Amino acid sequence: MSTVWKQRARLFIQRFWQPTSACMTCMPGSWGNIMSAAHWAIAVHTGLLTGLLAVLLTFTPAAKLYANRFGNALLVGVLTMIGDTYSHASHYRIPYLEHIMTGVMSGLFALAASYLFEDRARRLRATWARFFGERAR
Repeated sequence: MSTVWKQRARLFIQRFWQPTSACMTCMPGSWGNIMSAAHWAIAVHTGLLTGLLAVLLTFTPAAKLYANRFGNALLVGVLTMIGDTYSHASHYRIPYLEHIMTGVMSGLFALAASYLFEDRARRLRATWARFFGERAR
């Protein structure tokens, strides 16, 4: 597999977990219904659509936004809003509020992941070593 396709596969996986987690967070009753197959089906559908849209954007000039952490978070948030809107109707009284909240959460997850996982998760490894000592490596 070429390097470009490996990067696209990695991008798909990243863009799958962020919207899926955001969708599970923003759906009403999601944490109370964490074992609900219906909630997971909607969340996975949103994640798949967002991941597919993210990979499709790698064929356009918009792919340059993935290099900047804030542009990446904005792009992921917008793609999640689109994917979530397509996946299901809003569960809230105000139309599109759930989709907007899901997009914002997904963008925040992408931004947090960019800080935590950069440089082979240097910050996480440093924190782990600080709490559990050098022998934990």
